Amino acid sequence: MKKLLPLLFVAVLAGIAGWFGRAHWAPEASHATGGHGDTASTARRVLYYQSPMHPWIKSGQPGKCTVCGMDLVPVYEGSESLDSNLVTLSSNAVTVVGVQTAAVRRQPLTHELHVAGTIDDDDSRHRFLSAYVDGRIDALFVNYEGAEVVAGQKLASIYSPMLLTSVREYVALRGQPGDHAMLLTGAATRLRQLGLAEAQITALPETFHQTDMVVDILAPMTGTVVKRIAYAGQYVKEGETLFELGDFATMWFKFDAYERDLAWLHAGQNVEITTPSLPGQVFTNTLTFIDPNLDLTTRSAKVRVEIPNPLIVEDGRTNRLLRHRLFADARVRAVMPEVLAVPRTAVLNAGGSPLVYVERATGNYEPRPVRLGRIGDEVVEITDGLAEGERVVTHGNLLLDAQSQIAGQGRSEPPATSPQPTSPAPRAAQPTGNAPSLGPESRRAVNDFLQAADAVREALAADDLARFNVAAMKLHPAIAALPKEGTVPALTQAASGAHLPEAKDLPSARKAFYPLSTALVEVVRGLHADPAFAGVKLYQCPMVKQAFPGAPKTAAWFQLGGPIHNPWFGPAMLDCGTELKP
Repeated sequence: MKKLLPLLFVAVLAGIAGWFGRAHWAPEASHATGGHGDTASTARRVLYYQSPMHPWIKSGQPGKCTVCGMDLVPVYEGSESLDSNLVTLSSNAVTVVGVQTAAVRRQPLTHELHVAGTIDDDDSRHRFLSAYVDGRIDALFVNYEGAEVVAGQKLASIYSPMLLTSVREYVALRGQPGDHAMLLTGAATRLRQLGLAEAQITALPETFHQTDMVVDILAPMTGTVVKRIAYAGQYVKEGETLFELGDFATMWFKFDAYERDLAWLHAGQNVEITTPSLPGQVFTNTLTFIDPNLDLTTRSAKVRVEIPNPLIVEDGRTNRLLRHRLFADARVRAVMPEVLAVPRTAVLNAGGSPLVYVERATGNYEPRPVRLGRIGDEVVEITDGLAEGERVVTHGNLLLDAQSQIAGQGRSEPPATSPQPTSPAPRAAQPTGNAPSLGPESRRAVNDFLQAADAVREALAADDLARFNVAAMKLHPAIAALPKEGTVPALTQAASGAHLPEAKDLPSARKAFYPLSTALVEVVRGLHADPAFAGVKLYQCPMVKQAFPGAPKTAAWFQLGGPIHNPWFGPAMLDCGTELKP
């Protein structure tokens, strides 16, 4: 019995200890393993929480991003942290922003050059007809410029004692019996030196009489009289120019090609030429010559295309179809072999540093510098920075870039130790009224953006397509400096719509401008309480339906000041519209 009591006491203590252990330690184990003992080894520990849109925002607790308000996502032990260089969007944000991507692939590079030049004569078939002897012009048989002449046709007659003496000697020798071969050869050589043609010398015994006082001057070539310097009764000296002749049977279309265009040009390319003097007619021929010497002032080279120029009859007169020194336009379509290329809309080139956004995964986009080659009409050659098969953002990249720029301004390196919770950024004090809180730098950036957009609108109001395309490109550098999202209502939407593609015609230009204009109207409404923007005007036109395909009946726009300049119809309806109150 004495031995049994100690054993019972030990058993009771063991039971109490087991009950106490289950009561205090089992919940912790269950919590650590999620209620399954076999998964304890695979449980992941949360290191910290990170913003998917702004990866530099980190916290030790779940919460909201202090920049964009998105939920912070956990980063587990052993997993990779979100790349701080990535811009990450949720699936809903991708849809709202309208992000579109395209594959990097090898494809032909095409580019259409539009050039202007002049139609000139063939410089190698141009000739001056000068006086070979002193004398007096007795008569003119062709007395106006532009006349078409043929080789051997009489142009004028000249009285010259020296020439008459040589002609009479030759004719006399031809008429004398006997062998005078050497004398005839010498006399004929003398006449050739005095400007007579071989056929004219041979015919002298039949055409010239000893009583004649003049000798005919014949056309040395078939062509057009470009200049007539001689007049009847005029005394001329040896060497003086009498006529200038040009052969217009083949004309030269000449234009200047700038350095950036030379990569697209080579001999043998087809060129389509039009001239306002012959509306509706297109002359097609091949490029024959590119001058290797560049003009130091314009940095351009002369390019030549040869064009056949047939004879036509107008009002009883024979003329050439193409006149001398006409203005003309030409189109050169260049197609280059396949190169690695991306759509032009994928490349952002603000500040001369080309950049594309590469889709690393759905909703994750990496900004990547690239090196550009030739820029085609639809695609641009990539010489470095991308690999075939990668996908790049073609639409929505401006918004991604703006977000990345904002991120770069506030980015800081995370600490080496476990991060502490990031407290929300204090909100700036709002001024009285409804004016947004804009500092001097932000106000200047918004003003620069509005000025760039107003230049686009003014180009449309002037129906100036070339000016529109130039002004549209100047929007890009103004976007990066804009204040962060939420400061000014609709500003992010306006920045997204400011990526205007190069327009081929005015209707497509106005169609591209419409979303930007609509967003800017809302931007101006939000800014109107700010005294710096109180002078900005809003106008509305009720007749926009015919301005461009798919246009609404009514559309509004903003101007930095009056008077009203309607961008939807240009000079035809420049003052059409009414002013709106912000």
